[in-house]
Amino acid sequence: MMKLSCFWIFLYLHTENVQVDAILTICSLIGGSAGILLAILLFDRKAVKDNMMSRVFIACVFVIEVIILLMVKGHHADHITLAFWEFFAKYKILLIYLAVINFIAFAAYAVDKVNAAEHRSRIRIVTLLGLAFVGGSVGSLLAMYLLRHKTRKNYFTVGVPLIMVMQVVVIFYAMNAGW
Repeated sequence: MMKLSCFWIFLYLHTENVQVDAILTICSLIGGSAGILLAILLFDRKAVKDNMMSRVFIACVFVIEVIILLMVKGHHADHITLAFWEFFAKYKILLIYLAVINFIAFAAYAVDKVNAAEHRSRIRIVTLLGLAFVGGSVGSLLAMYLLRHKTRKNYFTVGVPLIMVMQVVVIFYAMNAGW
């Protein structure tokens, strides 16, 4: 694992950002997202606009790969179901959590939009994407397009829908985990 982490540091130091992002994307898709995520957490924790899209992509791919691994290893119920409403009826607290976090995400995007218009201090990109990642992707996406905010940044226009797909996969797995 250490050799892999050193390899990613070497890539960051000796190639252009576009080349690194392309290499990281390919490597994460073929199963290397855990090593990339570890290298980022250990050696390159500073999130900036230039690396935000690759970080969102790698985090989402990592979560999806873990769920696929769990499914392949047999950690699922005997029958697969798509009954989302039954699941949320059974776990009302999850539905309440999602409603609250989506409201908070929408409000954060709204506050950031107002602050941008009035040239005041802005909410950090990591915070906005983090709210989407922890369950507020629907509120984030609604705010982006209803308020016309952050719609020119690929780490939002591609990242938030990708986060939403990841969350659907997580909910699908939770419904079918067989706990």
